[in-house]
Amino acid sequence: VQLQASGGGLVQTGGSLRLSCAASGRTSRSYAMGWFRQVPGKEREFVAAITRSGDHTYYADSVRGRFTISRDNAKNTVYLQMNILKPEDSAVYYCAAASRFGSSSRVYDYWGQGTQVTVSS
Repeated sequence: VQLQASGGGLVQTGGSLRLSCAASGRTSRSYAMGWFRQVPGKEREFVAAITRSGDHTYYADSVRGRFTISRDNAKNTVYLQMNILKPEDSAVYYCAAASRFGSSSRVYDYWGQGTQVTVSS
């Protein structure tokens, strides 16, 4: 499966962005999906995950209550709605697909190219 992330950009503190991850090849409904983020010099960090059917989600403590992951299997697309953004949310955001649901990057088999999110203070 190929993943294409989009929707990043520059936003002020307190603002919102919605990231999208479009899947091609094998349909995304065959995979649990996740979002991760990374800043230079740091390890990739888990943000959110969603099961194949979308009936269960999981979030990092740092984003819980502000971010929402969702999916539209008919469109082979996963979304990350990000609200009340903070400067520390600035990072390159990656979407990923896994054969099982989880928060560790090790369970994810396929990765998108990343989209930059910058939150100005």
